[in-house]
Amino acid sequence: MNFFRGVMGGQAAGPQPSGAETIQKLCDRVASSTLLDDRRDAVRALKSLSKKYRMEVGTQAMDHLINILQTDRSDSEILGYALDTLYNIICNDEEEEQDENAQKQADDLGAQFTDTFIQDPEHVTLLLTLLEEFDFHVRWPAVKLLTALLKNQGPQIQGIILVSPMGVSRLMDLLADSREVIRNDGLLLLQQLTKGNAAIQKIVAFENAFERLLDIITEEGSSDGGIVVEDCLLLLLNLLKNNSSNQNFFKEGSYIQRMKPWFEVGDDNSGWSAQKVTNLHLMLQLVRVMVSPVNSPGATASCQKSMYQCGLLQQLCTILMATGVPADILTETINTVSEVIRGSQVNQDYFASVNAPSNPPRPAIVVLLMSMVNERQPFVLRCAVLYCFQCFLYKNQKGQGEIVATLLPSTIDANSISAGQLLCGGLFSADSLSNWCAAVALAHALQDNLTQKEQLLRVQLATSLGKPPVSLLQQCTNILSQGDKIVRRGSKVQTRVGLLMLLCTWISNCPIAVTHFLHNQENVPFLTAQISENLGEDERLVQGLCALLLGICIYYNDNSLENYTKEKLKQLIEKRIGKENFVEKLGFITKHELYSRAAQKPQPIFPSPEQMLFDHEFTKLVKELEGVITKAVHKSSEEEKKEEEVKKTLEQHDNIVTQYKELIREQDAQIQELKEQVTSMTSLSEQLQATITQQQSQIQQHKDQYNILKLKLGKENQGQSNSQGDGSQVNGLQTEELTQLREEVEELRKQHSLLQTQLGDKDALISSLKSGAAQTVEGPAGASDNTELLQELEALRSQVQSQSSEISQLKTERQELLRRAEGGSSDTLPSSDSSLDAAKVAELESRLAAQTSESERLKAEVKSLSESRVELEQQLASATSTVAILQTEKAKLQTDVQESKKEQDDLLMLLADQDQKIHSLKLRLKELGETVEDEDDLDTRDQTDDDEEEEDEDED
Repeated sequence: MNFFRGVMGGQAAGPQPSGAETIQKLCDRVASSTLLDDRRDAVRALKSLSKKYRMEVGTQAMDHLINILQTDRSDSEILGYALDTLYNIICNDEEEEQDENAQKQADDLGAQFTDTFIQDPEHVTLLLTLLEEFDFHVRWPAVKLLTALLKNQGPQIQGIILVSPMGVSRLMDLLADSREVIRNDGLLLLQQLTKGNAAIQKIVAFENAFERLLDIITEEGSSDGGIVVEDCLLLLLNLLKNNSSNQNFFKEGSYIQRMKPWFEVGDDNSGWSAQKVTNLHLMLQLVRVMVSPVNSPGATASCQKSMYQCGLLQQLCTILMATGVPADILTETINTVSEVIRGSQVNQDYFASVNAPSNPPRPAIVVLLMSMVNERQPFVLRCAVLYCFQCFLYKNQKGQGEIVATLLPSTIDANSISAGQLLCGGLFSADSLSNWCAAVALAHALQDNLTQKEQLLRVQLATSLGKPPVSLLQQCTNILSQGDKIVRRGSKVQTRVGLLMLLCTWISNCPIAVTHFLHNQENVPFLTAQISENLGEDERLVQGLCALLLGICIYYNDNSLENYTKEKLKQLIEKRIGKENFVEKLGFITKHELYSRAAQKPQPIFPSPEQMLFDHEFTKLVKELEGVITKAVHKSSEEEKKEEEVKKTLEQHDNIVTQYKELIREQDAQIQELKEQVTSMTSLSEQLQATITQQQSQIQQHKDQYNILKLKLGKENQGQSNSQGDGSQVNGLQTEELTQLREEVEELRKQHSLLQTQLGDKDALISSLKSGAAQTVEGPAGASDNTELLQELEALRSQVQSQSSEISQLKTERQELLRRAEGGSSDTLPSSDSSLDAAKVAELESRLAAQTSESERLKAEVKSLSESRVELEQQLASATSTVAILQTEKAKLQTDVQESKKEQDDLLMLLADQDQKIHSLKLRLKELGETVEDEDDLDTRDQTDDDEEEEDEDED
């Protein structure tokens, strides 16, 4: 115990051992002691020395501490001491008083010990198993140690945890711990774990992380919560940023709807704590992650739709128009609203309808533009408003038309401030940043919209009293070219860059605007003078933009002005500037250091107002036009004529190909329609066949029922005859005699029916013979045949007469038998049993009548069934004929298909010949020194021209 007193600070005689010696002795005690208490005390002593002697403890005791974690799992206290000691030597958290060099040394030391610890991946797996211990003194140090390891060597630890069975699941269990300290440190651990590893992010998300984190945020008070809410939001950002799978899972899980309550701020916005500002800032960033322009367009559009449907966009607009909101929150809210409405027509229309709570109410767009052109507003806020305006107009031709309409003379309202008035005011103000922002905003109102470019040419501005109004295009060029105070104000690079970007966007792909621009005699000399001068570094960008503007005037020139045709402008460039010098000045734009920065993201983010020179959409325009302008300047008139001829030839071929394509499409449509008809007829035939089968089964059922009834009737007749056998006499006649008489009567009836049938057949034969005789009488050679026919006719008549007499004789015999039966019943009736016999006779007669009626009813049923059978057979025949017709049409359709295929093959052969001709023409052009564009580029350009012509027709 004296040894431990010396270690723990007690006074002892003799020289004091150094720290390294003390740590060595403690390590020996940990390794050699057999008693758990001794090892525990030694580890506790190492923990107390681990901060002061970090290097010594780390180098000498790490293996012993890891061995303690492996062997002494039963004692939570020694495990806690060992984990705390390892945390102290690995963690880089130092005092604030440490200078940079000391902090760097500490970081290097922590990374070194981390590498030593993870040389064996089983050590990290051991820590994951210790996380399952519920004891606070084990679980909490294990969480802190694992967090420190991830901070020092994140990717290596992530790889080990990723391949460890149930590794991520054990870490996710920390969020369910009832002890807030462990849960909160678990959040920090998961933050480090999910940094930059998409696989772990997906696993954490599918371990129900979104549900748990949103529940914690709600429990902690949402935006009014503390640091725990901030940690949850940071973890959510790690899981969602640049991870399309997790973003889709978040949207499909309806978690976007749960974000709406975060932004329900009260009317009293005076109390905004620093933590609330931080939380709300992270919440807005979370919304932006879901609708970021770098995401896939489909996923972004789906999230935008969900945010509008659940009311999140409306809630953000409420914050946007609220009072008392801090400036940084307002700026981030504007940026968030911008990306929620970007490219979504429904959201853009809603944003256009939002009004500020002022008297009179003003549109939110107008209020935001007022902030953008106000030089007293913060720079970041003005950038955010510009981004919001750009997003509002992105792919929104309706919104572009509304903005331009506020500048037209017929729609200007003198009593209210419109967006167009604010843009014009900012365009010509003394503040260069306002000039640039207004120019870029107005350029976005014209982006890819030929109609609005032409409409903007109608805008007239009143410069001063007593002077006629000038067009907006003319005023912009005046600011660039005139030499009064306006020039000195516009001489700032930022103002001139903004105006030149506006003019380039305005006249590009708009020949009418090019004509208006060239109509001013001062514009071309000014541009050539600017390009040809040797100016300083700051003016190179202006020279490049002037070259771009002049190149657009050449490329989109329709040669309507005689003095400024394409050829004359190129001659002017060659004489005044030089083609090579012109191309070099044009390349100044893309070589500028700020050009690549603006081309990366749509949002205008600049560290200072002076660096605000390029717009993202304008960089796309430069990339598109630089190459074609260079080619257009270098081409001679003869080359252009040849190119025009080749273009005309290609257009003719394209027209022919288009016609054949249309023909093929029509034939394909016809074939498809015929196939559909065949399919429908086949289904109809199958239905009819099923109906016939069903009816045949019904007929068979009726037949079976008829046979059963017939058999049943025969049995009943037999039973009645047996019951009547008890009487020896009926009306004086024996039962056998009565039965015999009935049988004879029935036989006579059958013979009578048969004779009647034969008689009808004979009559039909006689009629046919008569008609045949009448036909044969016409020729002289038919006399003998006529005689023979007449003889045969007489023989048939005699036979018929004999059969008729026989029938009459049979009828008389029948009547006599009936009289005998009636006479016998009256003569032989005994006097004593008259009443009894009469009752029996009446009963027998009633039974006979019932049986007769039943027999007649069965005959009627048989007749109806026969008729229904005949009708079904007719239906079967008609269905069979329909099937035959369908098969005939099917064969015809197959023949048509073969013919169409043959025609398509002929067309393909013709197209191949045309392609061969085009290829030969291209080769000939290449031999002549011409640069021939690919067919895909021509198709793309033609398609673009067609789309623009269709839009013009729609607007007209």
